[in-house]
Amino acid sequence: MSHSTTHIQYKIAEYADEMEQIYQLNYETFVEEIPQHQTNSERKLIDRFNHENTYIIAKKEDEVIGMISVNGKRPFSLDQKLDNLDTYLPEQALPCEVRLLSIKTRYRGGRIFYGMCEKLVSYCLEQGYNMALISGTVRQRKLYKHIGFQAFGPLVGTEKAPYQPMFLTKKNFELSSKVFQRLMQREEKRFYHNFLPGPVEIPEAVKKAWQEPPISHRSSKFRETVKNVQHQLCNLTNANYAEIVVGTGTLANDMVAAQLSVHFGRGLILANGEFGERLIDHGNRWGLSFEKIYKQWNTSITIEEIESVLAENPDIKWLWTVHCDTSTGYVFPLDDLQAVCNKHNVHLCVDACSTVGVFPVDLKGVYLASTVSGKGLASYPGIAIVFHRKEILPNERIPNYLDIGRYQAYESVPYTHSFNGLLALEAALSNPQPTIKELADKICHEFNSVGMTVLRGDGYSPGIITASLSNGMSSRDFGDHLKSFGVHVSYESGYLLRRNWFQIALMGEQKYESVMKAIDIIKNQYKQYLEEKGTEDEKNSGLFI
Repeated sequence: MSHSTTHIQYKIAEYADEMEQIYQLNYETFVEEIPQHQTNSERKLIDRFNHENTYIIAKKEDEVIGMISVNGKRPFSLDQKLDNLDTYLPEQALPCEVRLLSIKTRYRGGRIFYGMCEKLVSYCLEQGYNMALISGTVRQRKLYKHIGFQAFGPLVGTEKAPYQPMFLTKKNFELSSKVFQRLMQREEKRFYHNFLPGPVEIPEAVKKAWQEPPISHRSSKFRETVKNVQHQLCNLTNANYAEIVVGTGTLANDMVAAQLSVHFGRGLILANGEFGERLIDHGNRWGLSFEKIYKQWNTSITIEEIESVLAENPDIKWLWTVHCDTSTGYVFPLDDLQAVCNKHNVHLCVDACSTVGVFPVDLKGVYLASTVSGKGLASYPGIAIVFHRKEILPNERIPNYLDIGRYQAYESVPYTHSFNGLLALEAALSNPQPTIKELADKICHEFNSVGMTVLRGDGYSPGIITASLSNGMSSRDFGDHLKSFGVHVSYESGYLLRRNWFQIALMGEQKYESVMKAIDIIKNQYKQYLEEKGTEDEKNSGLFI
């Protein structure tokens, strides 16, 4: 498979709907992005040469994503900006003027531009023109030169928006096209987007904080930073206490298991995915006594089922579950779990590693909860966090490093700590990421539109989108292939490979335009695979009669 623009159509605009989209794109570019014209309530801009213009457009399905106008009738716009225009042009010039280049933000990067340029040159030759004139923005002079444009004359436009008059001949375009194609390939390889559930993409403010010079974890400044981070974590989750530990989510869950091993009797663990199964493993390793509700992956465990087990086993004193199982995106209803636990006087414990920072999480009534720095909180991995409802005293039956009470007694700094990790987490908490539900819904719609099966519903996290591949496509091959285009999805975990799934994790910094460009690459590669497979099937169907 190779990345292509097979699904982008380059054509002459001919329909009323296309013209309406052109006017809207013209407004977005030359009113809102480059303020050359006044705003209006219709959010449309019709060019003064509109009746003379022919519009070459790039169209994806029903959406106009790029446009260029071409006009062969004098006087040109450049005639009004530059006296004696013809004196700058070669002899035998039969020029047309090319204007109003606009490409929607997420499709920028060169390939769409090049496709429209090819269509433009073809159209100009059909009309008998041998030269195209532009007023090119000075910001893109290097790109225009790669295509073969030559600059002439002084700058035109305004001080805020200067433009360079340039012309392109067929000969120059043909000479430069191979160079330009190589440039586009380099640009394509340079694209990068991280959809991993950890490590996540780090915001600039967090990167800057990480690079601060380290100080002693015994200093007063360090302790002030710890207190501030604890305060921010508790405000974010409505928890009473938060302990900050150098480690991972697995360590945080071991701390929860250690606490359960010394304070309570039997418990109940819920599992309908990989991370619920890991809690069962934690429980077994710590020798905990517990019942379990264990179901196939992605199968709902109802509150009624939980209540039935609690009613039949009044000696159960704790319930432990993941909030969101990252392996599927399934989310347990925290409020309902809290209500049933309160009813039966059971302590609720939650693995919230994949939910804190992804969407609002209220831990007010939760006895113990775990999370980490390197997922929804959009910081570097390496900081484990344990929330607790009540004060906890040190306990000699628990190994030192896992004793929540010892951390509380020493204000979360009983041992050597990570100043860089703590400062980065502080910066991340001070700059929370925007809500992602609408973005997740859009991505699911985009995947469904090309025939992907998506694990989705009301009980799923917006931070984890799981897609199931079929038609003989390997998730390992597909994930490896996407990497070559700079798109990194989650697929290499054994539990995903066994089910032929890949995942989009909307954690860390997720810039909309970059996200949607990455989603387009995923969709196009998926569609191209299906088309190639269909062609292969057609060939094979004729081998035997």
